[in-house]
Formats: sequence, structure tokens, C-alpha cells
Amino acid sequence: MTTASAETGEPPVAVEGVGKSFGDVTALRDITFHIDRGEVVGLLGPNGAGKSTLVDILSTLTGPDTGRALVAGFDVAIQPAEVRKKIMLTGQQVAVDTMLTGRQNLVMFARLQGLRKAAARIRADELLAEFELTGAADRRVSTYSGGMRRRIDIACGLVVRPDVVFLDEPTTGLDPRSRQGVWNMVRRFTSEGITTLLTTQYLEEADALCDRIVLIDRGVVIAEGTPQTLKERTGASFCEVVPRDPADVATVAALMQRLLPSHPGDVVVAAEQDRVIMPSPEGATTLLRVLTELAAHGVEVADVVLRRPSLDDVFMSLTGDGATPVVDALS
Repeated sequence: MTTASAETGEPPVAVEGVGKSFGDVTALRDITFHIDRGEVVGLLGPNGAGKSTLVDILSTLTGPDTGRALVAGFDVAIQPAEVRKKIMLTGQQVAVDTMLTGRQNLVMFARLQGLRKAAARIRADELLAEFELTGAADRRVSTYSGGMRRRIDIACGLVVRPDVVFLDEPTTGLDPRSRQGVWNMVRRFTSEGITTLLTTQYLEEADALCDRIVLIDRGVVIAEGTPQTLKERTGASFCEVVPRDPADVATVAALMQRLLPSHPGDVVVAAEQDRVIMPSPEGATTLLRVLTELAAHGVEVADVVLRRPSLDDVFMSLTGDGATPVVDALS
């Protein structure tokens, strides 16, 4: 299948300086990034960062105020009908008719996409088998579990193979087995050359699935790169200390900050207010220095761990959420 993006050399998704406001509220400001063919890009950010607004723009549900966005080579503002022929959008809410059976939903979507009746039935059977729904094919969707509803919803979007898929928090509320099924589907998209933009609140999901991450906050891109690159920005490893007495948290933080005098602010108290986290540039050596310092000041430790950074750490560090600065309790 030849697409407009392939013919013009444009990436399947190209966002250039996109901005969007709602009255006095700026939802997006100068957003720029692209997604290559077969690539999975995670769009991450706090609630209210502008993720859903951007997905709405790319799927032609709303238009940008400034800049432009191309999907499958078509301008979302000028050629929305062409864009819709090339995409699949799965939102947080299942969009199928729950009064119809799974098979009836698939046949209906296939007919709406222009397939003849016989071809629609054949395609429905293929998708029912692919998504392990053959046994429930003739039951009303209203009787399906949450995971089954998500699968039939996604299957309906795949009646005709899309060039670009937008998955807006597709695993919210799913059990681990159903979530794994969605993960396997995303990996299959990659092998088939389908381009995917994924928004998710589960950072381990983004770490497992995404080739690159675009992190936005307050409508602005604040970081972009592979999961590994973003983790390396946060530090090689972390030392995390939980004092036995929560009242010692401030003292622990101040002592740990003394071990990193050239990096003020790098030591933080976690949101739970029960532990202190600091970079561990020398790995286990840094950890031993921390324990020695705490023992010298008579601070008892309930737990201590040396770990590599996760996307959660990247998220907290770059968005400024979840941690409080250290104050010098020893001054």
C-alpha cells in the first residue's frame, strides 16, 4: 500500500509548531515532533498537560490554532477526511455498540469502510480469531468483560489496516492479562510497519513499548528521546534511604546532601515524606559512604536500596512533581 507520506517522504506523523488555546487557557504551545514508519512514540505528561488535546488535533476532532500537523502525508486541518481514512483512534472509552454482538459490530464497521457483505463477514471472522473473541462472537458486547470490550473496540478500528494508530490510555482499568494483550498488539503494529502514538499513565508500559518518549508539561515539550536516554539524564543510579524514625528524614536529607556539595538540589525527599533519594554516581561506593555518614550521626535505617532510574524518576524529575527540595536541617 502506497501512502501520501511515503510518496512525499514525510514521516507518517509530523507536528510542526502546533498551538491550541481554549479562551484564556493555553493547552498547547509550539509542539514539534515526528514519528517514523513503524515507530511507537509515547506521549507522556501530567494530567492537564495537553496530551488529549494533541491527540484530538491529530485525529481531526479539533483543529490547531497555530502550526500544522500532517498524518499519513495529509494536513489535519485542510484534509481531515483523508486523514480519517488512514488512522485508527482508540480512546479511554469503548466506542462500539454494546447492544450488538461482537460479530455484528465488526461487520457493521467493515461495511461502513466499504467492504462488501461477504468480505465484511470474512474480515470479522479473521479479527475475532486474532483477538481471541471467537467464542464470544455472537454475544452482545454488553455482556463482555472490560478487557474483551477493549479488544473488540480495537478490532473494529483494524477492519481496514490503518497507517497510523492513536492509542489514548488504551489499558486504563484493564487487568494484567488484558493489558498484556494490548501490549502484544502494539508490538504487532511495529512488525507490520504501522506507526503508533501512545498516551498512557503507566510509565512501565511506555518503557516496555515505546521507541521514543515525548514528555510534555503545561502544553510544552520539555524532553524527547529514547527511554534509556531520558533515564541517563536523571543519573546513572540512585540511592534511596528510609530512616527508621520518620522524624529523621530532614536530617538524612541534609547528611546526604553534604556528600554531593557540588550538586545542590539533587537530593530530594520523596512525596511519601518517608524516604530520601540521591544520585549515586559511584554506585555501591556512594551507598557505603551514605551508610557510614548516617551511622556516624546515630541515624538508624529501616531500608536502603541502590537502583537504576526508571521512567517514573524521569517523570518526577522533569515535571517537578512528587518531590520536595532538601532544606539544611543541620545549619
